[in-house]
Amino acid sequence: QVQLLESGGGLVQAGGSLRLSCAASEPTFITYKMGWFRQAPGKEREFVAAIRWFGSSTDYSDSVKGRFTIARGNAKNTVRLQMNNLKPEDTAVYYCVADRDSSGSYDNPSTYDYWGQGTQVTVSS
Repeated sequence: QVQLLESGGGLVQAGGSLRLSCAASEPTFITYKMGWFRQAPGKEREFVAAIRWFGSSTDYSDSVKGRFTIARGNAKNTVRLQMNNLKPEDTAVYYCVADRDSSGSYDNPSTYDYWGQGTQVTVSS
C-alpha cells in the first residue's frame, strides 16, 4: 500500500513562513493530481491547494491564495507547499493527498484516494 509521507510542520509566529513536503513511498506511483487539505480543531476538513501532474496547473482556496504556493518537488511524486505570511487562522493539521485519475473536484476530499498522516502547523499571534 502506497503511503504519503509528510514533513515540515511546526510552530511559527504570525507573518512567518513554513514549507511542507510530501513524498509517495513508491517512486513508481503514478498520480494525476496531488494537494493539501487542512483541519483545525472543531472544524471540517478544508481544501488548501492542488496541482495536476500533467501541465502543472494549480488551484488554491481563497483563504490562502497569494500566500501559499504548491509545486512539484525535484524527486518524482513529491509535492511542496510553501506557506508565507502565516496567520493564526492557518493553524491546523495539514494532510497531503493524491488522486490517480482525473475525475472528481479538486477541492472535494472524497476525490482523493490517498491521504498522509498529517503534520501540525501552529501559528502564534
